[in-house]
Amino acid sequence: MIDFMGYGPRLLEGALLTAQLAVLSLLLALVLGLATASARLSQNPPLRAIAVVYTVAIRSVPDLVLMMLLFYGAQIGLNQITDAIYNHWGYDIFITIDPFAAGVATIGLIFGAYMAETFRGAFLAVDRGQIEAGAAYGMSRWLVFRHIRFPLMMRHALPGLGNNWMVLLKTTALVSIIGLSDMVRIAAEATRATHQTFLFMIPVALGYLVMTSVSEVIFGWLSRRYNAGFEEQH
Repeated sequence: MIDFMGYGPRLLEGALLTAQLAVLSLLLALVLGLATASARLSQNPPLRAIAVVYTVAIRSVPDLVLMMLLFYGAQIGLNQITDAIYNHWGYDIFITIDPFAAGVATIGLIFGAYMAETFRGAFLAVDRGQIEAGAAYGMSRWLVFRHIRFPLMMRHALPGLGNNWMVLLKTTALVSIIGLSDMVRIAAEATRATHQTFLFMIPVALGYLVMTSVSEVIFGWLSRRYNAGFEEQH
């Protein structure tokens, strides 16, 4: 087994952390995406306005800027609040933002905006007649959503979701700038210490390649599942 000059175990730990960060960020992005897409399609003007501002603002600002703004800016803001509490009431409170939680929150927030547009387009692509048929059959709105609207929506959304996931996975490399020891940061530290760039960066690239390859298999399976019963059109 290649020890990578003693950095092998740390690189493996960094790869596992990267995978955990990506999966948790994806879950948060899916929740935010569904909620925002529902708000965009709702009949409530304030909800629609909030959803539009969120998607436009997040998609207009570079990911690196958002990462630094939300991590360092939030820490400064919390420090100012705790200082004010101490000055007024004498309570000494110290809050530190965890880099892992900040990374998940930031990446999830960023890709929630992209997922929202993917879900919104997929919801609009669902045949309205099938939803009306479910309602006419006596199904509740929840049952119509669960058994008709959501499966049909996922059939249209999966290609976009797969692309967003691939970009999200690579975006996890940005967490190295906020001090999180993912495999990119560990490889960079090892490179500076040993001046062996290829020895450490090539395994990192292969690590991302393995994760994206596994993702392709999973999304292929999901696509076959949600497209079952539909004839492929040429």
